[in-house]
Amino acid sequence: MAIFVTDRISLAEDEIGEQFVRAPGPGGQNVNKLATAVQLRFDARGSPSLPDDVRARLLDLAGARATKDGEILIHAHRFRTRERNREDALERLVALVRRATVAEKTRKATRPSLASTRRQAEKKRRRAQVKRARRPPDQD
Repeated sequence: MAIFVTDRISLAEDEIGEQFVRAPGPGGQNVNKLATAVQLRFDARGSPSLPDDVRARLLDLAGARATKDGEILIHAHRFRTRERNREDALERLVALVRRATVAEKTRKATRPSLASTRRQAEKKRRRAQVKRARRPPDQD
């Protein structure tokens, strides 16, 4: 079964590894007995489902969640059940991949117009004049 990210990108379930670990935080004795937190692993560098540009942006967006080997680790422990934490981790992975599919616009260098430069200079001159008028008179 596939996990659909966009209409062109879907991830195979066998590309995603899961490991259940004990969750940190409050929860009484349950926390010490049950492994409800999920560590989700996705090999972004080795994934055949991702185009090269999306893969590069995904690893960049993942930041500290990406390992040196190109794996993305998502740790989900927000909920008390395995199922909810598993869904949460998958949703976060899909959201991250979706963000990586959008290419960032390249910035085009622009200059302020001559008229706006003149308006700014005039505004600055007027402001300086107002401030000069507030000063006490010279004691010459």
